Amino acid sequence: MFSAPGVALLAIEPLTIPVALLCFAHAVAVPTLQARRGARAVVPIGSERSAASRGGEATGPEKVALGLLADLVGRGGIDVVRESGLAPYRGELGFWLVGEQGAYLVRRALVGRRVFSWCVRVGDEDGLPAADRVAHLLLALREDEDGFATVANMNFSGAKWRVSRHLSAAERTALRSADIDRP
Repeated sequence: MFSAPGVALLAIEPLTIPVALLCFAHAVAVPTLQARRGARAVVPIGSERSAASRGGEATGPEKVALGLLADLVGRGGIDVVRESGLAPYRGELGFWLVGEQGAYLVRRALVGRRVFSWCVRVGDEDGLPAADRVAHLLLALREDEDGFATVANMNFSGAKWRVSRHLSAAERTALRSADIDRP
């Protein structure tokens, strides 16, 4: 979007190179900053940004919550949760990856895949185990996918490669596993 003014400036007057270079830098910097913001909005279970990140094995209520989450996502889904901290869900709008704070929606685009980053969380963060928060968001998503997308705040919408650069290796693997071609 900001590349066009830079090209126009160069076409009109070649002496405007410094201003055109600023336009090109803006065209690169803004999407990069927005992609990083979108990547940070979704907090996987057990990540450094997670309020429930304690390290080690899950005990007590967290084990029970992981059991409920396993029932919701199924056998293949719980493997994705264990590896990445994100719960997969195939909905009508696309393929969702739900974290304890936020979700990614992966959809087809004209070329490649497009990722939408949604910021949403469950209240009472101190009282609920992380897997319970993910289960609450997943149940809300299953109940009313359009309503979920309406209530949540969209942080980023762009190419999958753009947001992938700002994710951990486990989150990138989960994003790659978002196979939206299968029914």
